Amino acid sequence: MASQKLSMAIRQFSTSNVASQLVKPPVQIFGIDGRYATALYSAASKQKSLDAVEKDLVKLQQSLKTDAKFKEFIINPTIKRNLKSDALKAVASKVSLKPESANLLQALAENGRLKNLDGVINAFKTLMAAHRGEVQCEVVTAKELDADQKQKLQGVLKAFLKSGQSIQLTTKIDPSIIGGMVVSIGDRYVDMSVASKIKNYSDIISSPV
Repeated sequence: MASQKLSMAIRQFSTSNVASQLVKPPVQIFGIDGRYATALYSAASKQKSLDAVEKDLVKLQQSLKTDAKFKEFIINPTIKRNLKSDALKAVASKVSLKPESANLLQALAENGRLKNLDGVINAFKTLMAAHRGEVQCEVVTAKELDADQKQKLQGVLKAFLKSGQSIQLTTKIDPSIIGGMVVSIGDRYVDMSVASKIKNYSDIISSPV
């Protein structure tokens, strides 16, 4: 069974033999969620179904958010694994999931890892964003930025990108930073907030001479 092959790849993920057979992901994601997402990315890459699988997972994630019964079924530890596996086979067939997406559900059910489904989906979305050359960037400011400020900010942030990459900008409001901004772009983090500067000055003043 394909789901058993996926499960085996996940369990033996760290071995050189299995690792050499996987399609190399654009970024590394560690932990249980990362192992499942990477194995799925490899399987979907080989079948040229990455975009279709991503659409499947987005729909499943939306169901987790909006369908209370589905979410309870997924996270309920008292339901036997084989019952979950059989039910998810029927669901996958009914909504016409790609085989790779269906195999993921089966692998999670058989291994008692369905509680990780949301995390695996988020990890896969991260892989797909990197696959498309999208760089996640979060900017925290004390007040909301207007359209002109956002446009100028994106222009500055593009200087951090490599050829073929694009910015996926999200903004958050946090009045506690007082002013300035905190920027996270890819694996880089820059704290340019007024609150941070005040703390630095306070540390200098309060330190013994």
